[in-house]
Amino acid sequence: MKLKSGYVLRDVCGEQVIMGEGLGALNFGRLLCLNETAAMLWKRAAELGDFSIEALSESLCQEYDVSSEQAKKDVTSIVGEWQKVGVVE
Repeated sequence: MKLKSGYVLRDVCGEQVIMGEGLGALNFGRLLCLNETAAMLWKRAAELGDFSIEALSESLCQEYDVSSEQAKKDVTSIVGEWQKVGVVE
């Protein structure tokens, strides 16, 4: 998987949000607010380019005191939300 081009993470009034830029803004037409954990995962996914649930789960375990099973469950949920709104491919 990878993040679709045209979507960026920005700090807006103290909130971390995904927003479209350029054509992405026209197609997306909204902001997606992320909590601290989801924002960290978005940044990591951007660094990786092509990413997997496993790679993001490992990053989550390194950043927070969480079991690998819980990390995989949480990452799967977050990435699933990103897929629903169309910001990953």
